[in-house]
Amino acid sequence: MQLSRSLSGLTDLLFNRRNEDVADGKRKRLRPGKISPCRPVPNHILRPPYVGSRQPPGIASGPEVHDEKGIECMRASGKLAAQVLEFAGTLVKPGISTDEIDQAVHQMIIDNGAYPSPLGYGGFPKSVCTSLNECICHGIPDSRELEDGDIINIDVTVYLNGYHGDTSATFFCGEVDEEAKTLVQVTKECLYKAISVCAPGVEFKKIGRTINDHADKYRYGVVRQFVGHGVGRVFHADPVVLHFSKLHNKFFFLQFTCFIFVWGLHFISL
Repeated sequence: MQLSRSLSGLTDLLFNRRNEDVADGKRKRLRPGKISPCRPVPNHILRPPYVGSRQPPGIASGPEVHDEKGIECMRASGKLAAQVLEFAGTLVKPGISTDEIDQAVHQMIIDNGAYPSPLGYGGFPKSVCTSLNECICHGIPDSRELEDGDIINIDVTVYLNGYHGDTSATFFCGEVDEEAKTLVQVTKECLYKAISVCAPGVEFKKIGRTINDHADKYRYGVVRQFVGHGVGRVFHADPVVLHFSKLHNKFFFLQFTCFIFVWGLHFISL
């Protein structure tokens, strides 16, 4: 993880430079918009421990093994996150700003008695991540309005009854070109192929190899600076699950019924 974090800084440098120097005949490169003030959360809603803390968050050491009560809480938080994500997807249309999506998501989460997990996590100022086009992940909602042909990943995490539910999906805005459609479709195929190999005793490296092999068929590169992670009482916990082939990534799964993790897939077209 230390290596991934250091590499991500280099990636930011190179990627932002490409944004400045390379012209795109189809559409303008992304530029930051205006960020509105943080939205309030009612005092009666339970907050994660990192909210208001000066301690930088990170991957918690050691996987969480959930008991029966924990699994039920995870089902509840995961169900709410899925419902919020589905609702957020219905908002995607030309002319709406990502800040307006954040506002709607924020309201739905607190109306259900939950806390929007990204808000205040390491200083993140919004309640949902909205990542457009060439933004890989963790995009901050702002005043930028969606345009016809955009693709947008919406990453929803809720904190309900002491447990995080985490999910995301990519949506099309208006008429999207075939290149973008193929990228999103292949990414989805990789996700479900990876899910299909999960079972007790399966090595983590099989997940990365499954994703990597399918992406290679379409000449897509897997982004290595971000990883899958455990989720539960902690937003980001062990195990770290790589999305690419790596021989030493071979720790075994714990019992599948009590061990929960999530991964988001991030690809670039080569």
